[in-house]
Amino acid sequence: RFPNYWTAAISSAVSTAIGAFVPIIPFFFSGGITAVAASFGISLVAHFAVGALKSLITIRSWWASGLEMTWIGIIVAVVTYGLGLAFGSLG
Repeated sequence: RFPNYWTAAISSAVSTAIGAFVPIIPFFFSGGITAVAASFGISLVAHFAVGALKSLITIRSWWASGLEMTWIGIIVAVVTYGLGLAFGSLG
C-alpha cells in the first residue's frame, strides 16, 4: 500500500508513460512494416517481463504471470486495432 495518494498518482503516471513509450521506440529508427513488427515483438517481451516481475509480489509462478500479461496485451491490441478500423474513418 502506498503511503499517500500523491505517491500512488505519480508512480502510476510514470509507469504509464514508460509503458506507452516502449512500443514507439522502433519508429525512431525505422518505418513501415519493419517498425510495426519490431514494435509488436518489443511489446510482447515487455508484457511478459512485466507479468513475470509481477509474480514477485503475488503467489503465482513467474511464467504463468508472464503469459497472462502477454495474452492480455494481445487481446487489448486486437480490440484497439479493430476499434481503429471501425471508427478511424470518422475523423
